[in-house]
Amino acid sequence: MIKYWYCAILLISVNLCISAQEKVTITSKAIPLENGEKWFGGTVDDGSKMPFENGYSFNLYGNNKDNQAAPLLLSNKGRYVWSNQPFEFTFKDNQLLITHALGEVILEKAGNSLAEAFKAVSRSQFAASGKMPDTLLFTQPQYNTWIELVYNQNQTDILKYAHQIIDHGFVPGVLMIDDNWADHYGKFSFRKDRFPDAQKMIAELHQLGFKVMIWVSPFISPDTQVFRELLAQKLLLLDKKGNNELTWQTATEPAIITWWNGYSAEMDFTNPDAVKWYHAQLQYMADTYGVDGFKFDAGDVEFYPENAITFKKATPNEQCELWGQFAGCYPLNEYRAMWKRGGQPLAERLRDKKHNWADLQKLIPNAMSAGLLGYQFTCPDMIGGGEYGSFIGLNKLDQELLVRSAQCAALMPMMQFSVAPWRVLDSIHLQAVKKAVAIRLKYTPYLLTVVKSSARSGEPVARSLEYEFPNQGYEEIKDQFMLGSRYMVAPMLAKGSSRKVIFPKGKWKDQEGHVFKGPLLKQVAVPLADLLVYEKISN
Repeated sequence: MIKYWYCAILLISVNLCISAQEKVTITSKAIPLENGEKWFGGTVDDGSKMPFENGYSFNLYGNNKDNQAAPLLLSNKGRYVWSNQPFEFTFKDNQLLITHALGEVILEKAGNSLAEAFKAVSRSQFAASGKMPDTLLFTQPQYNTWIELVYNQNQTDILKYAHQIIDHGFVPGVLMIDDNWADHYGKFSFRKDRFPDAQKMIAELHQLGFKVMIWVSPFISPDTQVFRELLAQKLLLLDKKGNNELTWQTATEPAIITWWNGYSAEMDFTNPDAVKWYHAQLQYMADTYGVDGFKFDAGDVEFYPENAITFKKATPNEQCELWGQFAGCYPLNEYRAMWKRGGQPLAERLRDKKHNWADLQKLIPNAMSAGLLGYQFTCPDMIGGGEYGSFIGLNKLDQELLVRSAQCAALMPMMQFSVAPWRVLDSIHLQAVKKAVAIRLKYTPYLLTVVKSSARSGEPVARSLEYEFPNQGYEEIKDQFMLGSRYMVAPMLAKGSSRKVIFPKGKWKDQEGHVFKGPLLKQVAVPLADLLVYEKISN
């Protein structure tokens, strides 16, 4: 049964976190860049473009690029820019230009490094909660039914997938049942045509050693009984119908939102009664079926129309932030879209990546940018890619890519499978993937130590070299990362069997006991089944 002590606090805090501030434009702020200064932040999905180059521009209002975002920029010279509201920022002519800000913009100097800037702004603006998501998300691989079943989620195939995980020598962990398990959005019960006995299914999954999550969203299918009841109670976003005189008290028509699955109404989480209703549905799924947690999908800023009428005034960004508050009651959670919830116990996944090498190469820089925005518990998308459209029409998958994707995820905070490796790989490539899982299990005790420390400090679990070794010229390194402060990970992110590895100052030991003294740039062989991991043994 899912019941947590600070659900009540969450229900109360909904009334406190909404800003009534209207959209205003303030005078532009021009910030001259220091010599050698590089900037990061804003939106996770542009992590591969960081540090930002001249000409880069992004407006945080109404756009989170299908992933996490925050009104925060940080530099490798110890400076940061913060606001409680969105703003637009541009790098031009050796200046950082802040425009279209909805609130006060703060520029602070907190030291001389990226890490010092992050620690200062984290303490002052989004202090770590001291809590973390469910430990199982970190200690074992996760399994998502999306790529194997897409919209054909059903009891028979889910149980088959779970049994195959174990039969092929993989360890059980969290199993996520994805979209289309219900008759329609807003109806919180398993559809009988595909799940004849959902309680029995989940009991069997539990017996196999899995915890079970289900996909949920803030959408409500229109022209259903649930929709009519919610509209009558005014728990949905309402439509102005082009009439600016309408208020929440006088509006009667629902706002219909266009999203990737068509057209739906949407919950208004500025209304405490809507929050209570939604919690009741989730608790029903836990009590009735034994569901352990929830994949909170959608909630993107773009799905909250600026002209919608809400119970309390809120920007689209703030509506997205409210969606993130549900995780306070459910330690077994996953989010993809988020705004300004740094330091909270949220399991955040990078947005869906395509099954290609270019998207694989985005995982490390995007995960690093997530950590810098306070989203330290990051999952680097599904192994091999979670964007199912890129699998359509493929006669066969790129087996080498799938292996390297598994290795890249192996020492990230989380590791999630979806496409079944045993279905698409030959024995050689399958063994390489299983070795990546074994490597993760070897380092799990240390990883969990870093995760627990991060819950208290707010620091990233996976960190860039620039974060750990400041001002040594590593700000552009996007294919290596540090797991905490002890291990450096250098996955193979392109076709081939060798890569260059940068060793910062100090002594580094590989898994065979060989020692390398940095600073050093070395070409290293990387056979198919290998993941390069180096332990820092001295400064």
